[in-house]
Amino acid sequence: MGRKKKIKLEIINPNAAGIDVGSRSHFVSIGQNLEEVKEFGVYDEDLKELSAWLLENKIDTVAIDSTGDYWQNLHAQLLADGIEVVLVNGKFTKNIKGKKTDVLDCMWIQKMHSLGLLSGSFLPDDITMQLRTYCRQRLNMLRWSAQASSKMQKYLKFLNFRLDVVVKDICGLTGLKIITAICEGNLDPRELAKLRHYNCRKSEEEIEKALHSNNRKEYLFGLKQEFESYQFFKQKIKECEEEIKDFLESYFLSQEFPIDDMPSKKPYKRLNKNAPKNIDLNVASYQYFGGVDLMAIEGVSHSTLLTLMSEIGPEGILKFSSAKQFASWLRLAPNNKISGGKTLSRKTPRGSGRLKIALRNAANAIENLKEGQLAKFFKRIAYKKGRQIAITATARKLAIIIWKMVTNKEEYQPTESHMFLDEKRKLGIVKRMRKKIAKLGITNQDLGLTT
Repeated sequence: MGRKKKIKLEIINPNAAGIDVGSRSHFVSIGQNLEEVKEFGVYDEDLKELSAWLLENKIDTVAIDSTGDYWQNLHAQLLADGIEVVLVNGKFTKNIKGKKTDVLDCMWIQKMHSLGLLSGSFLPDDITMQLRTYCRQRLNMLRWSAQASSKMQKYLKFLNFRLDVVVKDICGLTGLKIITAICEGNLDPRELAKLRHYNCRKSEEEIEKALHSNNRKEYLFGLKQEFESYQFFKQKIKECEEEIKDFLESYFLSQEFPIDDMPSKKPYKRLNKNAPKNIDLNVASYQYFGGVDLMAIEGVSHSTLLTLMSEIGPEGILKFSSAKQFASWLRLAPNNKISGGKTLSRKTPRGSGRLKIALRNAANAIENLKEGQLAKFFKRIAYKKGRQIAITATARKLAIIIWKMVTNKEEYQPTESHMFLDEKRKLGIVKRMRKKIAKLGITNQDLGLTT
């Protein structure tokens, strides 16, 4: 019989541990023997005991799977004790088919991490994490206020108040005045129509026709409840915006080298009703990204800037070595699958993070622009491959522009015109020739160009 061959894998992380994170307990493995596996609780004293046990066994790097939100306190404790932590997506830590237990899972994570087969997930810096918490809470309040607004509109229809027909937004100036009066008990159509704001396109007579109600008490009760919820969420949104403002001001004051100059004003950038009213995001983002004017990019709005600041931040963008890597992390680049020399698929991977959604919304806004290079790019792609592909392609282009601007600290410089293929080839040939001439030290006399 022939001798069996064995493949030995090089150990990359000799002092590595693997942790299987759970809701009630954490299983920790520092080796491949059962004696080297230990279970810990989830209380603060348990986490400190876990970290101390790792330090006693001279562990300097740990891999944990990102299970729900259970990893966050453990992650913070390990970092505070000086242990390197690799946060891994759960789909990369799945064991091979067979019996599955918490002990086997943590041993498998430890084995893969020792061999260097696990790559860490992206985590922003501490400042961005704090800002992210405030901004995500504000987004939750915005979502819940939108739900309350939708339910208000439903109850208005049940009451036969067709306010949605005569006003563009029931939560606008005219709509809120009328809803407030209805909740206070005023159901007279003529009196309600007098609350019309002067900017409303519909006349008082037409608004009066739309406000004849059936006066059903159960629907009036439901409308009042949803209106109170809407007012509550709006108040919470204001409180979140005040916290965001105070946090940014304290951060800018703590900077050792603050940005003194200011970006140009952009009155053509419309302030959306959901954008923070107490923060000049044009100035705040300019200072936050170290003097880079991202608002100058076509289609980038106040909400786009706030998402960029809170989801990735200036330090987070620098973690990506290239613009292509940044676009791939956002899942805006094609995922090429090749087998046997044949391309099987080029579909963009699934997944929509908050930053990807913000960039796609910005790309969607670019479609409505009448001029600009990005608008021309969008329309050209939409004509060839359809609107959905154009949105993804424009969002990817925005991601690359943002990465280059923040990384290189440069201004937004749109290309003057679209270059055709032959022009690109000509420009490439000229660049290569210039490099060779400079490398060989060729002069005009050598080329016979002197007169």
